[in-house]
Amino acid sequence: MDPPSSSKTPDDEWELCNDDGFIYKRKKRRLDLTEPVPVTADPQEEETRRREWKRKNLLRVKEKYKKEIEEWEILSETLKAMQDKALGFRIQQQERMRSRGTEGTAASSVSEKKDNASGSLVEELLSQVESQEMIIRDVSNLCDVAEAMCNAQEERFKQTYFDLPIWASPHDLMASLCDE
Repeated sequence: MDPPSSSKTPDDEWELCNDDGFIYKRKKRRLDLTEPVPVTADPQEEETRRREWKRKNLLRVKEKYKKEIEEWEILSETLKAMQDKALGFRIQQQERMRSRGTEGTAASSVSEKKDNASGSLVEELLSQVESQEMIIRDVSNLCDVAEAMCNAQEERFKQTYFDLPIWASPHDLMASLCDE
């Protein structure tokens, strides 16, 4: 091996790197300790810039959470409306049953009571099925809304990855990596 020489040759500016068997040349990194590290001209300006950056980010997060809270309030109101509708439907069913029960007691013949009892049982079951169908439809709509919210959130997450500088041109990527 040759001793290091004091004259600069093109080989002095490059170094060989072995990265798990992948060998390549790269420019040597030098830290010039003779040059002072640039200090910001005005610490107060730096503090102002930092506060402005923090303020912008906090406003962005606040807006994001405000939108999310509004979406949850809409879902909550929808669920409450579904519960009220189901409760009203049950009350109507009970009133129908009471009115049919009073009609059944007023009937004098036994055969009419049997027809009324079987008819009221069928009507009661039918009304229960209708109320269950309405509840299932409302829950299905609520699930569709929740799924749409999840899809929108997923798209926002994906977009943050697509906005990264690695997807830009190779020159921009190299410039952003070498900015250190």
